[in-house]
This record gives sequence, structure tokens and C-alpha cells, in this order.
Amino acid sequence: MKKIVLVMLIVFLISACNSVSLKNNHYNQPLGKVILDHQEYTMIIGDYEWKERDFEARKISISDKYELAGEFSTLDVKKGENLKIEIEQYPYSIIINRWNEDGTSDKVELIDDEVRIPSKEGYYVYEIIAEWKQGKSTYVFDMNINGH
Repeated sequence: MKKIVLVMLIVFLISACNSVSLKNNHYNQPLGKVILDHQEYTMIIGDYEWKERDFEARKISISDKYELAGEFSTLDVKKGENLKIEIEQYPYSIIINRWNEDGTSDKVELIDDEVRIPSKEGYYVYEIIAEWKQGKSTYVFDMNINGH
């Protein structure tokens, strides 16, 4: 009987710690948004590290960028359009990688918080790595580009 109570207590404590930890992580974690035609879409958060005062959080995602993109509602965009990228708490560094259908990637330039959509039709996954003095986050979103 003591073993059952001990196991239940351990399970309860682990569950309680995880729920508190998740609440704090998402409370402090800056969100990233993609804006297309005045419509906002929240990017999926992949890996992150954050340390602020007595709070520290770290999430190493077991999913790759393509799996994470599957959690995002794929954007349908036209060639030549621009996307606006907004990330809370003004990161001092933003690196953007565009992953092509063939698995290769290209660095993408962010100009005035906007990204130019490629002129080639297809499916793309965008990976955004943002850094602050408190930590860093990786964000993911995907899109289909059509000709019209």
C-alpha cells in the first residue's frame, strides 16, 4: 500500500511541476507573428531558451521544422507578395532560413520587418531564429506559393 501511495505522490508532483512550468514558459516566451493582407498568424515555437531573474526555461523540440510546420495553418500566397514578421520584445538578432521542397535552404533578408515571397511556385518552410539578451527562440511557419 505504501508503494502505491508513494507512486501516486510522485506522479502528482511531476504533473504539478510540469503544469506550472508550462504556464510560466508560455507566459514569458515572446510570440512571433506573420502578417499577410492585414491578417495575423501566430508562428509555431520550436526550440527556445530563456533566462530572466530567477526564472529559467528551455525547450528542445523533438520535432523537426517540417513537423512543426504541420502544426501551422499553411499560408497560400501569391508570387511577389511581402510578408511582415513581428516578434514580441524586439529581438536584437533575427536570422531567417527558407527551406525549399528539395531540402535545401536559403538565407532570407528581413527589410523593414518584411520578407519578399519567392517568385518560384512551390511549398516552403520558414525558420526564424530570434535572439534577446535573455535567450533565443526558433519559430516556424509554412506557405504554398501559387502563380495568381
